[in-house]
Amino acid sequence: MMLSVRARITALVEWLFAFAQRYPFAIALFGFVSGVLSFVMVERNQELVKVIAILMLVSWVWLASEVLLTRGIFHWFGFKLPPALVSFATQMVHQESLFFVVPFFFITTAWNSGQMVFTAFLIVAAFVSIVDPIYYRWLAPRRWLYFIYHGVTIFAVSLTALPIIFQLPTPKAYLYSLLIAVALTLPNVARSLQLVWWKRFFAVILLAAAAGALGLLMRPWIPPATLWLTEVAITDEMNTEDRVPMRVYKKVSAEQLRNGIYAYTAIHAPRGLNERIYHVWTHNGKVIDKVALHISGAREAGYRSWSRKENFPEDSVGRWNIRVVTEANQVIGILRFRVVAAPATKLPSKEPVTAPESLPSE
Repeated sequence: MMLSVRARITALVEWLFAFAQRYPFAIALFGFVSGVLSFVMVERNQELVKVIAILMLVSWVWLASEVLLTRGIFHWFGFKLPPALVSFATQMVHQESLFFVVPFFFITTAWNSGQMVFTAFLIVAAFVSIVDPIYYRWLAPRRWLYFIYHGVTIFAVSLTALPIIFQLPTPKAYLYSLLIAVALTLPNVARSLQLVWWKRFFAVILLAAAAGALGLLMRPWIPPATLWLTEVAITDEMNTEDRVPMRVYKKVSAEQLRNGIYAYTAIHAPRGLNERIYHVWTHNGKVIDKVALHISGAREAGYRSWSRKENFPEDSVGRWNIRVVTEANQVIGILRFRVVAAPATKLPSKEPVTAPESLPSE
């Protein structure tokens, strides 16, 4: 019976390997389609997305334990996994992971900020994962670059999966993701270092400290993967019962500021997540006010919240921004409007502006 099971598993592994070598484009297409579908299902079936996110994390645990698993397979089934098959499995996990997270980061990125660098890296990394000549002939031989690629990918997966699975607030999810990425990447780094054991030990400690420090410094440049704006508006009156703005402005008069204005935002968040966010009001690049708000994930169209500002500088004419940020100072989105001396200008529609276009600054 055991021989029959071993024979079937061996035959299945050989067939999968042969199929992947013969039709490599099919695996790449599967990674792309499944990743996009995973993002679409966030809006429709969050329980299924939890399952997908869990599978993503499990696949990375498999990669981190590949040596132990290879030995276990040999012990129980009597054959060794071909190195080429292990490399293929690693590539497939990279593909699945990157095409799972790229849609999240694409929609949450503030493209006029440093966040575009990180998201652009993920997009390029996803492209590299499906082009075999680049992946195997250029990336894989350059071990230092490969480890950066590997670590950033698991970091992005954790940033996306942890809030969905465990409803972790963004600051905690960021720190845990950083720890997971370092912990799952360093064992591979240690095995690749051609040093005596004590030099290798200190090198790994230094690399871990450097990676952690860099991750903390770059936090404002990393988009919060599971938080994004669905609607934004600047208004002078809110319907508090329906939680919607009564009017929407793209310009506000200096006289109108005397009665105060509202910054309205609807923020998408995973179901069950409770988070504190901030509206940071800035005038011509200078921070004027910072208002704390609490949001909770549930409503598909986004949790609706607003801040109201009454006290403005004497000279308020000019460009205003309201940066919507997390407690860890990660930018969720930016509202823009202009204060002019002339009477306020209303948008033709009374509906809020759909993010991420935000309110244009003219």
